[in-house]
Amino acid sequence: MKVIGVELSANDANVCLLSLDNELFQVPDCRARKISLPKNATSKDLRYFQATFVKLVQDYKIEKFVVRERPMKGKFAGGAVGFKLEAALELIQDVETVIMAPTAIKEAIKRNPVPVPFAETGLKIFQQIAFDAAYGYLMKDKYEI
Repeated sequence: MKVIGVELSANDANVCLLSLDNELFQVPDCRARKISLPKNATSKDLRYFQATFVKLVQDYKIEKFVVRERPMKGKFAGGAVGFKLEAALELIQDVETVIMAPTAIKEAIKRNPVPVPFAETGLKIFQQIAFDAAYGYLMKDKYEI
């Protein structure tokens, strides 16, 4: 199963491609690490953002997006643009978008720790939350946490 972990932060979507096949995790090379939207984004910019993800789905044969959930209110609440980006992902056809709570991600990783240190994955540090979301989902899906 191939998934893309997504962390939405302000106008950016940090992404990490992760696959699980025959009990083996792989972090395949992916041409996108961060997909950004301009500050004053128009509907054309939002369509471009969505089309970029559609192309990733087609090229890498992605089955699911795993988006780390953000609170709607409070100190760490997500902004309006972030929720637009989330909706753009959810509206992409032929791929399911899963919103996963940070507590569920942490629980999955706690029960099934990542077998290698993050530094050895070859990913950038800003991709760690997206990686954790994808890994947590695959562990949750595989081991029914």
